[in-house]
Amino acid sequence: MAVQLICRSFPAGLQTLKAALYPSVCPACKLWTLAQKPSAWPENPQPLPSLLGYRLFSSSQAAGSGRDLNDSHPTSSEKVTEEEEEEADTEEGFGTLSGKFSSRRFFQKATAELHDLQLQTQGVAEEEELKPKPWRGRRNTPYWYFLKCKALIKEDKLAEALDLFEIQMLKEERLQPEEMNYTILIGGCGRVGYVKKAFKLYNDMKKRGLTPSDATYTALFNACAQSPWKESGLQMALKLRRQLRDLSLELNPISYRALLKVCAFCSDLRMSFEVFKEMVQKGHSVTTETFNFLLMGCIKDKENGFRYALQLWQQMAKLNIKPDGYTYNLMLGAARDCSLGDHLLASELLLSAPGESPAAPRHRSSRQRQRMKARGAKELGPGAGPQVDVEVLERRMFSDRSVKPVEPFVSQETGAGQVLAGEEATNVSTVLDSENSLVPHQNQLVPGFTAASASFSSGACSPPNLLDSPILTGNLVSLGAVATASDRLALMGNLEGFLKKMKEDDVAANIKTFTLLAELVEPNSSSESSLLTLMEKHRVKPDLTFFNTLVRKKSKQADLEGAKSLLPILVKKGLSPNLHTFCNLAIACHKQEDGLQLLSDMQRSGINPNIHIYGALINAAVKKLDYLYLTELLRDMRRTQTAPNEFVLQMLEFAAQYPPDFDPYKQRNPYLEKINGFRAYYFRWLKMMAAEEEPHPWAKYRTDKRSQNQASAGDE
Repeated sequence: MAVQLICRSFPAGLQTLKAALYPSVCPACKLWTLAQKPSAWPENPQPLPSLLGYRLFSSSQAAGSGRDLNDSHPTSSEKVTEEEEEEADTEEGFGTLSGKFSSRRFFQKATAELHDLQLQTQGVAEEEELKPKPWRGRRNTPYWYFLKCKALIKEDKLAEALDLFEIQMLKEERLQPEEMNYTILIGGCGRVGYVKKAFKLYNDMKKRGLTPSDATYTALFNACAQSPWKESGLQMALKLRRQLRDLSLELNPISYRALLKVCAFCSDLRMSFEVFKEMVQKGHSVTTETFNFLLMGCIKDKENGFRYALQLWQQMAKLNIKPDGYTYNLMLGAARDCSLGDHLLASELLLSAPGESPAAPRHRSSRQRQRMKARGAKELGPGAGPQVDVEVLERRMFSDRSVKPVEPFVSQETGAGQVLAGEEATNVSTVLDSENSLVPHQNQLVPGFTAASASFSSGACSPPNLLDSPILTGNLVSLGAVATASDRLALMGNLEGFLKKMKEDDVAANIKTFTLLAELVEPNSSSESSLLTLMEKHRVKPDLTFFNTLVRKKSKQADLEGAKSLLPILVKKGLSPNLHTFCNLAIACHKQEDGLQLLSDMQRSGINPNIHIYGALINAAVKKLDYLYLTELLRDMRRTQTAPNEFVLQMLEFAAQYPPDFDPYKQRNPYLEKINGFRAYYFRWLKMMAAEEEPHPWAKYRTDKRSQNQASAGDE
């Protein structure tokens, strides 16, 4: 009955049904089935009876339409099943599954391949784990990798050293690293300021159960000091210091000096003195290198740094610590970058005999130093020096006393800046007038000096050198106003006196010393012209940086011809100008013809100007508001396709703005006559030029390509 009902309602499904229910049907029935003409699928098929508990045939609309049943063998159920699978892809019906679902291979959504695909599509910035390749070479040792990484770091190939360690050693060879492997890489990251990678290696080192050494902590502090972001580097160094203190780990003198370097580079001199005080209380020895790091902290203070440096120099002399070449160069750097501060307070602290002089630290035995550490750095008996020394020195350096000048007697014959000194006014000396020039006069005792050699009327006197110990003040009663770098050099004996002091301490002057002296000597003086002669005397060969310093000094004085006159001397020494030389020459090109001539000469020499040269030329043009000059420079930048940086764009934006009270209809301003034409070209130029993107400081040391392209601000 069920078969007849199905045959009456579904003529096309008869063959499938009979093949399924009656596999041994008689041939007569088959012939009767073939004689029936297949009809189309009914539009409203009747529902299947409930007695059919499973699907016996396909319900696709095109299951039997347009198909001749003679083409298929009526008794082959496998062929019918293949036809149903092919026709099921065309249309989905009730109770069937389409081919695109039935052909799926993966049904779980949490597979590793699908998870990786989702991370790539969503752009999640995570480090990709490189699949390790099977190692088929010679088995190396951790010490071999240590030497290899050390050689690569010396060649400034930090990225290759990190690749060698992380890929080949850890993933391919699967070697267990040792402490030295991590320490050498942390040291390499510290030299370039790669703080994030250094601390990542440090954390990985601790996870592997390796114990960091003193060299590891020194390298971490050095990485913090060299960080491009000083505030972040200081915070990470202080956090590491707190962690070591919680673990009751003592730092060695080298690690303390590295911490001093962090405070000098990233903080101020007061924090450096806190570390210095702790270092002395722990019983560590104070060396020349310790004072060198304190001098670095002095240079951070631009207002009083030179006075601080002189006070530290005097303390070194009292402790019988000999300076080295780096100490002398730091003193020159302090004279170049820092001021003396209040000259009356400086006179009292540097010239007068101090009320309480810090004594030299008493040398203790190793047992006494251990007892000091055990007692919490308590002083052993009266007169124990180190702690008192630092406290006294700190009070003298950071004295907040305001020195009131004594009522001076001002001579009617001299200016207001020339002071007489009571009964000693009869002595012969030299005074510094209000313009810091030497004015020889009798009965005048204000000691001002210039970089040029002073001629004293007595013939036996010479300018005092504040680097001498003790200072031969003579008739010196006070320091005058020290305004320029050449005046500060004069307080250290001028060019000849400074080199003489270095010779007394058996310190040889290097090229860095003469480069700093070239910046400090008075311009257009005999000392400046004698620099090359003194370098030959000290057997120091001038380099390109030395000549670039002289060219820059001439250019800042707007002496373009004087700067150009140094080029033949440079070539005579076997050197050739570089981009820094042309950049220093561009500072003096205040006229349009000079700037364009410089660009033309560079083009003929085969040197392409960079953005720094264009920046120097644009700066000179903006100072004079020469809009024609600016327009020509922008055209040349467009021709050479030199992308502007942030500094250049700021100058151009300043030049393109109207003054707040500018009204072209009320008055005529000759400086702003061409501003409209410049503004029109400048705004079109901005649309045609692409700005220069500043590279990330750590981009060239990263091994992950995606991390190189995406320099996130979180690294700061």
